[in-house]
Amino acid sequence: MRRRDFIQKTALTSGAVGLGGAMAYSAPLNMGVKHTFNLNYAPHFGMFRNLSGNDLIDQLNFMADQGFTAFEDNGMMGRDVAMQTKIGETLAKHNMTMGVFVVDKGGNMANTLAAGKKENVDIFLEGCRKAVDVAKRTNAKWMTVVPGAYDRSLPIGIQNANVIEALRRGAEIFEPHGLVMVLEPLSDSPDLHLQTSEQTYLICKGVNSPSCKILYDIYHMQKNEGHLIHNMNLTWDEIAYIQVGDNPGRKEPTTGEINYKNVFKYLHEKGFNGIVGMEHGNSRPNKEGELAVINAYKEVDNFL
Repeated sequence: MRRRDFIQKTALTSGAVGLGGAMAYSAPLNMGVKHTFNLNYAPHFGMFRNLSGNDLIDQLNFMADQGFTAFEDNGMMGRDVAMQTKIGETLAKHNMTMGVFVVDKGGNMANTLAAGKKENVDIFLEGCRKAVDVAKRTNAKWMTVVPGAYDRSLPIGIQNANVIEALRRGAEIFEPHGLVMVLEPLSDSPDLHLQTSEQTYLICKGVNSPSCKILYDIYHMQKNEGHLIHNMNLTWDEIAYIQVGDNPGRKEPTTGEINYKNVFKYLHEKGFNGIVGMEHGNSRPNKEGELAVINAYKEVDNFL
């Protein structure tokens, strides 16, 4: 599934029409006491639309009231300045941490940095400069970067070197602001240049910057390489951000083959205090499906 398709799909998580805005959120939901999670799980817009209403700020308020301490929004760069500012203010009010948004460079496959072409690098760097302003408005620290597709006319070593050179220039933009681009290896297409944690680790070591780290998406890495805990151990010193989704299906934990309770226990024992992004869809529609997501995280977070 392409990232753009995923965003569109999860924004329409349920087929039923929910109650609008604050009216839906203010209705009695019988959600119980605010839960205290062991890790900083980060939902996204649309995940609890039926329970909280369509208004984005109402959705953030609902997430906070359920005990979620973080939030992520792949499409943040496409939102208007006023909404970005309001989101940042709401997160601050709830003491929630802003997770990743995607640096706009034209899409996962587009403007590949592996080709070493100036015009592609320029588009990427312009996206980085704009991302700095978005990060300031939303109190963000991490931004997702996908280098693009293979350039099969070049040897893989040359492609990796081209990516490293481009990312070094991006890091120069982010470093003065304390921002971090996190590179995400994906399973969406065999034509994507970045697909394994090993390759991403090599590239981060080549860039050699605190502003270039790994986004380890457990769903994608289960598909591409497996051995999740082993490979996280091998690349741990470059991992700055985690995302999750069960496999198959890319839905909430407990719906597939991944032992998320064990994985989350591992993260906790490693002392990981960063964000665990909930970059997946809901396995069931409507309010019942949204409650199922919340309960699934309570279940897999119960590892102590």
